[in-house]
Parts: sequence; C-alpha cells; structure tokens
Amino acid sequence: MRLAVAVQRYGADINGGAELHARYIAERLAPHASVEVVSTCARDYVTWRNELPPGVETVNGITVRRFPVQHERDPLDFGRRSEHVFNHTHSIADELAWLKSEGPASRDMIDYLAASDFDFVFLFSYRYYHAYHTARRIPAKAILVPTAERDPAVGLGIFGPVFRSVRAIMYNSHEERAMIQAAAGNADVPGVVVGVGSDVPSHADAQRFRRKFKIDRPFAIYVGRVDENKGCTELFAFYRRYAATFPAGIDLVLLGSAIMQVPDHPRIHHLGFVSDEDKFDAMAAADLLIMPSYFESLSMVALEAWAIGTPVLANGRCDVLKGQCIRSGAGLYYESYEEFAETLYSLESNGPLHARLGRNGRQYFNAHYSWPVIERKYLDMLDRLRGEPVTRTLEPLPGWWARRKMDLPPAADVLSAIPVGAALGKAS
Repeated sequence: MRLAVAVQRYGADINGGAELHARYIAERLAPHASVEVVSTCARDYVTWRNELPPGVETVNGITVRRFPVQHERDPLDFGRRSEHVFNHTHSIADELAWLKSEGPASRDMIDYLAASDFDFVFLFSYRYYHAYHTARRIPAKAILVPTAERDPAVGLGIFGPVFRSVRAIMYNSHEERAMIQAAAGNADVPGVVVGVGSDVPSHADAQRFRRKFKIDRPFAIYVGRVDENKGCTELFAFYRRYAATFPAGIDLVLLGSAIMQVPDHPRIHHLGFVSDEDKFDAMAAADLLIMPSYFESLSMVALEAWAIGTPVLANGRCDVLKGQCIRSGAGLYYESYEEFAETLYSLESNGPLHARLGRNGRQYFNAHYSWPVIERKYLDMLDRLRGEPVTRTLEPLPGWWARRKMDLPPAADVLSAIPVGAALGKAS
C-alpha cells in the first residue's frame, strides 16, 4: 500500500503542532506501508518563503518530496481578506481569494499528488491551500486530518463540500468532530477520534533540569510559542496578579521561542527553545503545566505532561482542553482570574490532588494516546476504506457568476451558531 502524507511544511527541526503531528504519523505508518511525505520548500509559517531546496531527500528514514511555493504570503493582504470573509457578507470568490492569500500555494505539489498512484493521501490541515485543492482533485483518496480549532475559518462555505466528500477524517478530539459535523453536516463520512501520540521518554529527570537551569522553587510550566494567539497575554496578566497576591506561591517557567514581550518579573523565567530532554525533565520537575490557549484541536503538550504524570491547568474557554481535562480526570480549568488563582493553588505538588491527577494522567495517556493505540486506529481505518466502495460525489464549485454572488454570511456568524462546550460522556 502506497501512502502520502501531505503537509504545509516538514522537517526534523520543524516543530509546529500540525507539522510535528504529520511527521509522527508518517514515521509510525512507515513500517506498515510505503510512505512518502509531500510538502513545500517553506520553513516559515508566516510568509511561506521558499527556504528549503526542491526535490527529494530522506528525513528520519522517510522520503520527503518538496515543491516550491508560488508566492509568499503577504500578512497585510491576508489580514484584510480574513477580516472581510470572517466579518462581512461575501462571495465564494472572496473565500477562494482568501485561501490563495493564506497559502501555501504550490500547484506543482497538488498536481503531483493528483497524478501519483498513491492508494490514499493524508492531508494536513484543512484550512490550507494544498489540502483544499488536493481534496477537491482526488476526494476518493483523500483522508483529511483537519487539526481544526474553533476559529471562524471553519465557518467558510468552501470547506463544507470538502468535509462532506473526502474518503475519511481523522479527528483530534470529540470537540473537533462535533464542531465540524455541526458546520458541514458530514456525519456520514467515515471518521474516528484518534489524535496523536508522542515519543515520551520512559524516565525524565526533574533534578537534572533544576541543576542545569538553577531553578530551586516550585513552578508551573508553559511549553510552546510565547504568543498572544496562544493566550499568553492573559496568562501573564493573571500570573502577575497571582504573584502579587501570593508572594510565597509558585514561579512560572516558559519554554519556547517568544514572538511577544515576556514580562521582566523575578518569578517569570523564560528559558527559550530547549532540547526534548530538557523539556521532559522540566515537565517532570513542574508542579503543573498551564495551557492558556483559547484555540486548540488537540494539545500534544498536555498529553506529554499527562504521560509524565504532571497535572494540567487549562483555559476552560477552549472546548477541547476543557473536554480533555474532564475526560482524563487529570486537569483543572479556569475561566476567570479567581478560578485561575484557586486552581493554581490547588495543583501545587504538596497537595493530595496533585498526586491523584498525576496518576489519572498517566492512565489516560496510556489508554488512549500511546503509539500502539494510535497506530491501530490508523490501520483499522485504512483496512476499512480498502474494503468499502466510494459512494459520495464531490459537490462542484458554482460557475463564474455564481461564485461572485454576495450571499455568504460572515464566517464568524456561522461559527457563533455552532454549539460550544466539552463533548462529555466520551472515553478519549
């Protein structure tokens, strides 16, 4: 069986959420099938500038084929188009122009995927140019890994036909599936909640981290890009208020590159980008992991913390994070400063709740996100699809005049009509 994994950018040193997800899946499927990764020459997710050479190379034993991006993304143009389709009545032509502006636009990549004899093509992530156009070219081979967050893009009209016509969908969470099905009416499309595993070491050394970085006090940890879009502005505001109220409370340690100003505060420690060994050691040393993001399709960092036995404190206004905390019994969540302060205090490692949630986290990760579980779900879906006929047809795009009819509602309005909240009563 020949499989392609198509993703916007790819490399052993590219650690974005969807990109790392794609690499993990490609490497885990390789022992079971012939796997080729198809991607662009871009490294930077803001501009999609061509920085890597086109052609074929091998990354961690996987063949990777890269194609040039036709044009860089202009953030100002993309911002203007996003504001228009998200907040104003618009046309299908406007949405297609938004998609082209978002990128990464590589017609050669799409042509290659459409012309090759792959049995199935895994497409990461739904909102990007390559995924949309490949899904429309070869819907009978397309298996979509949406990595969809609760943002207005899911309410754009162009994506509904794709969600309804691909061969299957590998969802990251029950909340993501509920959101997409509400937006697109695609409950009849084969789909499974699977997520992604992680290469968590069998032992992480908390004391090694403390010695190396000279951190002696108890601390909460944040892992990821330090970015306003990840909820860090609110995190810093809440934490500084907490630190002023509780002088003996825990510190805050940040791991990851910063694209916003980190406050100059004696109890906030920004260590920048660190190795995987240091990251897992830090998680083991931390009292808890804080996930302040409003938008996630699945937090790999939260799953890694649970695998190590570290509780999670999450932004409760993110349906996915709230649902994962409830289903796992391994995390708490907040929706206000008062809840932030109380839950942060409750999760300090000297309390009984910390140990209970840590045990629950390990059990939850092993039951639902260990690699044998993830691999089995992917292989079961492939076996199912190989044994089923193709029964759905792709809805054609309307003609030239109809595409320009200003009759689509603001995508933000579509999103606001989709029910919110954690998908309770589910196991994973």
